[in-house]
Formats: sequence, structure tokens, C-alpha cells
Amino acid sequence: MAGRGRSGEAGLVIRPAHFPGRAPVDTYGNGGFRFAEMSHKGSILCLPSGIYGWSASAPEDISLDTFQRVLGETAIELVLVGTGKDLVPLPTRLREALTAKGIRADAMSTGAAARTFNVLLAEGRAVGAALLAVD
Repeated sequence: MAGRGRSGEAGLVIRPAHFPGRAPVDTYGNGGFRFAEMSHKGSILCLPSGIYGWSASAPEDISLDTFQRVLGETAIELVLVGTGKDLVPLPTRLREALTAKGIRADAMSTGAAARTFNVLLAEGRAVGAALLAVD
């Protein structure tokens, strides 16, 4: 989107990646995802409020800090966490914070999380997904 730079001339305005709707994950791999006829390089959060670029890129990045957007959601009962190619357990503090908000969390590989998210989304469930990008 065009905007004004510091010197007043037109320039490119870069905004955080956000798709303002719900959509299934069409494909994953090569370091990103395809959904809603768009593609995104990097990890994503699929939430009732939309699909967002996510700063986490490895299982050790999954934390209370990187889940603040998930914790801020009001219409979510379950979050599927795609931890990459392999299943990695969620940190205890994160699991406790999600439970305190009434959100159940299931960790699994990114592929399994994306597929499960699509099924539950099609069923109209209050589901979200935090998906680490895989190659």
C-alpha cells in the first residue's frame, strides 16, 4: 500500500502479515504456508480473528511471550500447536496460561496440526492453530 515516507514522498508501507478471516491451510512446506489463495513465508497463527504472521521459527521460540495473541482471543477453546517436523511438548508455563484462559492445547507435528485444524475448522469448532513453518 502506498504511503508517505519521512521526506513526504510516496513510498511502500509494510504492515504485519494479517488475513482478516478464517481459512483452511491449503499447503505447507518450503518454509511457509498457502491459504485463501495467498502464501506466507514463515510461521503462522490461525485464529478466529484471522491468520497472522508469527515470529516463532523453532520449537524453543514457543513461549508465553509468542502466544500473547492466542491468549487474547475470546472465541477459542482449542489451539493446535504445530511444533515443526517432530512433536515437541509445550512449556509448562504456557500450558498453564492457556488452561487458565479455558483453552486446551495439543502439540503435534506441523503437518498433523494443519490437517487437524482444517477438519475442526470445517466442523465449525472454536479452534486455532499455531504452526511453525517447515522446509
